[in-house]
Amino acid sequence: MQLLCRVLGVSCAGYYQWRGRVQTTPAPWQVAAQQAFTRHARRYGTRRLRAELRAEGHAVGRYALCSWLHRNRLRALSTRPQRPRTTVADPAAVVAENRLLGQPAPTAPD
Repeated sequence: MQLLCRVLGVSCAGYYQWRGRVQTTPAPWQVAAQQAFTRHARRYGTRRLRAELRAEGHAVGRYALCSWLHRNRLRALSTRPQRPRTTVADPAAVVAENRLLGQPAPTAPD
């Protein structure tokens, strides 16, 4: 066993602790949350998932749902494209003239 643990890079105590864990079945709301999350193409966050689960009859809190998503490494995708925004929204806005272009070139460091 020690050779196997050394090859896998785990401690013997950690292996025995893992082996002694009780396998629990997921709660019914967790199965329904997984189905709803995939059904909506990973777009629903905790608020919309919770509303859908409550409509299906599952009583689950938003933070329990949030920690479950985090534990399973699930993250809702953004529905809006992330494009850069300019500071001037109007393309016909007047641009201020560059007043530094008329200055003479420096002759020595300041």
